[in-house]
Amino acid sequence: MGLAKISDVALMKRLRGAERWLHALAARMYLSSPFHNPTSDAPPTRRIRVVDATNVTEPGSTGTDWRIHYVLQLPSLECDFFEVTDVSGGESYTRLPVRAGDVILGDRGYAHREGVASVLRSGGDVVVRLNASNFPLLRDGRAFDLLAAARTLKEHEPSEWRVEFEASGERHSARVCAVRKSDEAAERAKKQVVRSAGKKGRQVQSATLEMAEYIVVLTTLGEQTTTTQVLELYRSRWQVELAFKRIKTLFGVGHVPKADPESARAWIYGKLLAVLLIERLLQEARFFSPWGFTLGQSKSLA
Repeated sequence: MGLAKISDVALMKRLRGAERWLHALAARMYLSSPFHNPTSDAPPTRRIRVVDATNVTEPGSTGTDWRIHYVLQLPSLECDFFEVTDVSGGESYTRLPVRAGDVILGDRGYAHREGVASVLRSGGDVVVRLNASNFPLLRDGRAFDLLAAARTLKEHEPSEWRVEFEASGERHSARVCAVRKSDEAAERAKKQVVRSAGKKGRQVQSATLEMAEYIVVLTTLGEQTTTTQVLELYRSRWQVELAFKRIKTLFGVGHVPKADPESARAWIYGKLLAVLLIERLLQEARFFSPWGFTLGQSKSLA
């Protein structure tokens, strides 16, 4: 681009040394967003946030080397938090900063009792796809048979059950909302379960295969949010999947070119900074003031 005369080795050294700087710049982009820091005069509202993680691989790798944990707000689709970890950094609600009133949507990877409990302790609520094997539930003090309950569903009419779960010695209330999938969707889901188990060399349990016929969501939202509203809210979680698709397609974030940890993280932070800069430009364009400046704190008249 004619910006400088520098060798590739020197450039990589500069990149590696810029890791913390790029991280700070990218973090500043979402921390300074008006969606992240509403004015104190604004009435309190519930933030709808979608969390997910995407994998990044290094050259010659066939698995996951890095993970980008990413949170979007709905309906603005603004990123309000990210974290980059190595492969040991699992998906968990405990990673997220949560404030009172937050409603956080997540897929099965976030269906862990301690993570859900951490959101509740911070004053938030969750809507999460239930993984029954990782999330034992109670009803009337006894183990809740999720499959037996799901079998009572009629055609495509949603239903729900009040349940409880234990985490860190505390018991929390929740609701299980479920609906039958269409025949086509159920068949696709079963094939996916069999294919996934085959790759891991495992046998598929009949109960696991049958559960693929249902969409089951756990929520801690109160009953003022109906069963149908909970399930529709979970459907909006797909927005983060689309965001990852855009990031990987347009910015090539799925594969990091270097295996050195410092330069790999710097490369990922640089890509995220570019994504967040574009988001901010779009945001500023949507909310552009015809006055050419933003209003500061109002002053009372004498």
